[in-house]
Amino acid sequence: MERSNYRIECSDIMVGPLLPGAGTKDLLVHDRALAIAMAAKSVTIPYGREIRVVLESTGEVLFRKTAAFTSAGSFD
Repeated sequence: MERSNYRIECSDIMVGPLLPGAGTKDLLVHDRALAIAMAAKSVTIPYGREIRVVLESTGEVLFRKTAAFTSAGSFD
């Protein structure tokens, strides 16, 4: 059985407790649940940008996250 690859991606820098290093924009993970958990626990710099988990083979977006509030407390 072929392993699927999941890409955590963002147009800006991502930071988070589960990411291997600060300042990444793109990360390849071999486990779907781990990729989604890593994306869910991450934020972007500047705050509030979109983070996606994409199935590498098809380009299908499996998870998408944006912040509900900006740092000023208003809706995006």
